[in-house]
Formats: sequence, C-alpha cells, structure tokens
Amino acid sequence: MKVNWEGILPIEGVVVVVEDDPTLRFLMVDIVAEIGAKAIAFETADDALTHLLQAHEKCRLVIADHGVPGQIQGTEFIEMVRGRWPAISAILTSGYLINPETIPPSTIYLHKPWALDDFVIAVASLLQPGYPIRKT
Repeated sequence: MKVNWEGILPIEGVVVVVEDDPTLRFLMVDIVAEIGAKAIAFETADDALTHLLQAHEKCRLVIADHGVPGQIQGTEFIEMVRGRWPAISAILTSGYLINPETIPPSTIYLHKPWALDDFVIAVASLLQPGYPIRKT
C-alpha cells in the first residue's frame, strides 16, 4: 500500500493500536508506518495497558477498537490512558453505533468501516495539530 500525502511532518514516538481483528490490526499498523510513525499492536486493551505502564513515555497516540476481548473495552481503555497520561491522543473505532456522549473528550471517533483518508487525516491531525495535510 502506498499512502500519498503532502504535509506530513517527521513523527516521533509510538502509536499503540488495539484491534482484535488481525487483518484490520495489520492494516492499521501498515497505514501508520506508511505515514512515518512506528506502531505497536495489541489484540486486547489489557495487553496494551500493561505495555503502556512500562513504556508510556514513548506513546503519542492510542487507537482502540471499542469491542475487543478482555476485561477492558476500547472506550474504558482510552479513559484510563487519558486520565493517567493526558498528553497521549486517542482515536476510538467501532463497528457498533456508540452514543456520542460516551466517547471520551478530545477523542476522534471513526465508525467502521472507516475510509483510508479519514483514518490518515485523524492520525495526522492528532500527531501534528495545526499542520494540515493534503492528498497528492
């Protein structure tokens, strides 16, 4: 896959992806890599939270599916991350309709199936606020 965007700045840090569907998880990691960031993927929010407890200082963004297996759902995971490390940005995804009032503040929500362009724009807007990108 080749993502052609203009205006993407060099990206420091790591993006944590939480997605239980292996194909979509791989795709999200691949897209993040295409725009110049490093992604670490987890099947459960429980595993991602354990990782962040050890390595949160490198994380810039979490992308979490709401309906993942384990004790912690995506929305709850984002609330925990933002509560403990407020500088980490967040994107919530779900194939189910989610009440907008339950989406954590300052979180971008992408309903599945989301478009590639919407995903890239959401990631870039959180990792480089104030520096718009455009498709070439």
